[in-house]
Amino acid sequence: MDLEKQIKEIEEFGNNHVGTSSDTPLRSDAFDLSDIEKIALIKKDVQNILNTLGMDLTDDSLKGTPSRVAKMFVQEIFAGLNPENKPKASTFDNKYKYGEMLVEKNITLYSTCEHHLLPIVGKAHIAYVSNGTVVGLSKMNRVVDYYAKRPQVQERLTIQIVRELQEVLNTKDVACVIDAKHLCVNSRGIRDIDSSTITSEFGGKFKETETKREFLDYIKFDTEF
Repeated sequence: MDLEKQIKEIEEFGNNHVGTSSDTPLRSDAFDLSDIEKIALIKKDVQNILNTLGMDLTDDSLKGTPSRVAKMFVQEIFAGLNPENKPKASTFDNKYKYGEMLVEKNITLYSTCEHHLLPIVGKAHIAYVSNGTVVGLSKMNRVVDYYAKRPQVQERLTIQIVRELQEVLNTKDVACVIDAKHLCVNSRGIRDIDSSTITSEFGGKFKETETKREFLDYIKFDTEF
């Protein structure tokens, strides 16, 4: 196969978002290496990429880049791959018998598109109806952050957030809406800087039209202080 045909096939496949499972695709040996071992290997790979691009890694501005990128991948933007970093979401009895939906909106979301490894930036909005237990507000932010910190597709991220909170709260009555910009669309390819992607996952009561509408109406409220 000639180089031109290879490039064409890569471009065609790269523009098609292929859906697989709602679980993050991880190999069984994903955690056989320690973080330090992973950082050392990724550092060499980043050095190779930059060298291939013709960059001078002896330059003061660049010589630390492979180490910084490797550490960022393992301990920052992809830290959500490691189950040891999963937030402990403690629950409490709903002693005040609050029976309406609770909405945590405008949760800042930073993730990474797994197709081009470019940023996804947006907001997540979460709601649940208590089934006798409640969770600390900040824990919802931490759940979003944990699942966002991995190579992602937005559809999967939305589902994972809902499933995690359903398990934590022991109820199906959980919903999530995400509105985010994908830099693989905004900064490359079509370069549409204004478009954003909205995904949603509704569980339990939130599948009912009235409850779903109430949640979506709450999201529209202006929050001013």
